[in-house]
Amino acid sequence: MRDAVATGEIERVYVLAPDRLARRYAHQVLLMEEFHRAGAEVIFLNHAIGGTAEDDLLLQIQGVIAEYERSKILERSRRGRRHAAQSGLVSAFTTSPYSYRYVPKALGAGVARFDVVPEEARVVRLIFAWVGLERVSLREVCRRLQQAGVMTRRGSTRWYAATLGGMLTNTAYIGRAIYGHARYVSGPPKLLRPLRGHPDPCRRPSVRVKVPREEWIEVPVPALVDAAVFEAAQMQLQENRQRKRASWTGPRWLLQGLTVCRRCGYAYYGKTAPQSKRDPAKGVYCYYRCSGTDGYRFDGHAVCDNLQIRGDYLEQAVWDRVRALLQHPDRVAGEYHRRLAQTQAHANRSEDVLQLERQIARLERGIGRLIDSYAEGVIEPDEFQPRITGLKRAEPGSKSSVGRQ
Repeated sequence: MRDAVATGEIERVYVLAPDRLARRYAHQVLLMEEFHRAGAEVIFLNHAIGGTAEDDLLLQIQGVIAEYERSKILERSRRGRRHAAQSGLVSAFTTSPYSYRYVPKALGAGVARFDVVPEEARVVRLIFAWVGLERVSLREVCRRLQQAGVMTRRGSTRWYAATLGGMLTNTAYIGRAIYGHARYVSGPPKLLRPLRGHPDPCRRPSVRVKVPREEWIEVPVPALVDAAVFEAAQMQLQENRQRKRASWTGPRWLLQGLTVCRRCGYAYYGKTAPQSKRDPAKGVYCYYRCSGTDGYRFDGHAVCDNLQIRGDYLEQAVWDRVRALLQHPDRVAGEYHRRLAQTQAHANRSEDVLQLERQIARLERGIGRLIDSYAEGVIEPDEFQPRITGLKRAEPGSKSSVGRQ
């Protein structure tokens, strides 16, 4: 509407009341100035607003009251929903997760509840079993669901890994729905122009932030999944995040993200090359390539000239080393204790360094105050020289200090 008014397509705007135009006083003033500047007439249906000073004052007062009323409505709604959650009522939630159906108070004999949808509950149990017991990836679960023709809540057969990840971490499936795990706050200011590659700027007025766990409220709901299976799924999700080896073509790169170039320090990634360009049916070779050799990543200039490695050669070499270590558990235990001692020594050294830095800063502040006092004439020269000499001797790193240590 603002664009249409600015281009002259709209000459008159009818608004029921000032609080229907905007719920914030600043926005209301901005819109009124824009409309008047463009030559559009604004007509309020509940009360005619003229061009006098009294009418302008009335409009401003109504805008301020509308903003206050909006803030109070939001505050009371949040407080009411939080009280309902603390009382164990599912009416605190606005939606129900997949496999549940929300029954409002009017249909639930005065008490809102979650009813289980049997067909969707069977799908949820299958998803948890595949991830927690069979240890498959989320993309593999998506493929299985699509092949089976399982419909989403919106009637689509296409499933997304992000959706499954949210379902697998939802504690409502073990009987504990969480209220207040996130809240929406005002987002950053809108950009004056869209980002590169995006046709329009972001219009999202708020952003979602997480709430500390101690502020969460658990509401009991019907459980669908065993707690042990749920915990196994969480462990598998964590492992999938660390490894992330699965793809639509299967787990091909076992060492991707785990190998690092010794020359430049960048990670190796997996790539393929056809065995024969004339006959693609012969298959492909699998290679590990250093990221530093890709010039497009570094403004057209590669930072490394290390050669790529055949994937089967590298994986076989790594597996031979791993198998050799597994045959000598004492070497593994020795390396573990060595790294543990090294970590403890580093922690102790870090504490000593912090103490020395604090001591140096304290002495430097003392020297600075002493020089300022001398410059202002507070202390005499014969008194200044012994004090400054004593502070410099006490500094860590000086000859006298090192000799004492």
